[in-house]
Amino acid sequence: MSQTVAAFQRCPRCGNENTADSFACAFCGFHLKVEKIETIRFFKRYEAEWINPYPWYLKILYLFINPSRSFWDINHKRSKAPGWLILLFSSLLYGLMGLAFFSHFNIVGVGAYSLIRFVYNLSIFATFFVFGFISQLVLFAVLIWLFTKGANVAVGFTQRLETRFGGLKETQEKYKEAEISPFSIYKGGTMLNLEGSYKFNMMLSAFAPFLLINAIKSLIILAGFTNVTATQAEPYDFTIFDQMFASGTWAILDVIDALTIAIWVPILMTIAIRELSNSSTTRVLIPTLIIGIIVAILFYFLRPNLLG
Repeated sequence: MSQTVAAFQRCPRCGNENTADSFACAFCGFHLKVEKIETIRFFKRYEAEWINPYPWYLKILYLFINPSRSFWDINHKRSKAPGWLILLFSSLLYGLMGLAFFSHFNIVGVGAYSLIRFVYNLSIFATFFVFGFISQLVLFAVLIWLFTKGANVAVGFTQRLETRFGGLKETQEKYKEAEISPFSIYKGGTMLNLEGSYKFNMMLSAFAPFLLINAIKSLIILAGFTNVTATQAEPYDFTIFDQMFASGTWAILDVIDALTIAIWVPILMTIAIRELSNSSTTRVLIPTLIIGIIVAILFYFLRPNLLG
């Protein structure tokens, strides 16, 4: 009997029992434990009665100004997470980066406002958009996999999710769509179970910093490179790229990417994982930061652009 009592803790607000390692009540959301790191506003767990999901644009806005509030909302209805929208918008900005880069190429014989110039710019935008979407999806998926592995070591992330949400197929057979509570993840638990399969979408939202970063990089590319001239007959003569590739602007772009992956994304990913697994902020943050820093060092800080 003593072992059973020790394995659970009773919520002082709603009276329901939660597992001993829970940091928030699974029924009413009351905070059962508060870590020192949560005294920092950025990491403070958001606590309020959830009624309806925020619009997608508010979710994205709060990811920048109050990520705990955003992930608190996303966690109640993960199918409404803006992760794929963030990837889409980030890819569109990647297309703008391509346009900004090729705007420095003055192709002799092509008018600034001609149809050929329009088609040329459109093809560049489309190419960089597709490349940005694929490359970022692969990068984000690999990072999510690595962060998940780190969280597994720190707090048993996957096991906690399986215990908390169960299998999607089994849950769908047990519950019908009509039985889902439209009000709260904590009331009845039906929505919580059915939403378990959308964890990737929620974790993908942690890459919201790339929206701001890619916009800043577009401006840097627009202002940081010198113009070069190419003939219309040979616009893709690769020798004209030598001057571009020798520019120190690439180092600035790499530093921005490296710091984002080493610090900003791991912090947001920590909050996402914490909300998903109802676990310790500190124990998740440490391996997530370590993984982010290692990836940044391997793929950015060791580049010739940075070290010469």
